[in-house]
Amino acid sequence: MKRIAWAGLMRLGLLRLGLAPEVFWGLTPAEIMVMAGESEASPAMDRTGFAELAARFPDDGQAG
Repeated sequence: MKRIAWAGLMRLGLLRLGLAPEVFWGLTPAEIMVMAGESEASPAMDRTGFAELAARFPDDGQAG
């Protein structure tokens, strides 16, 4: 389990993002990080990545 640095997260949400306390406490830590642009999410797939994915999993033309 990953520990949450609440003091830093509260500074980020309440001070930097200017969230009201009730809004802050209604969000998950992950949602706050996404709002701050600090997400660990991978970037969107580009054309090369899509072509590689399509080559690995070709469409066989059959639905469902």
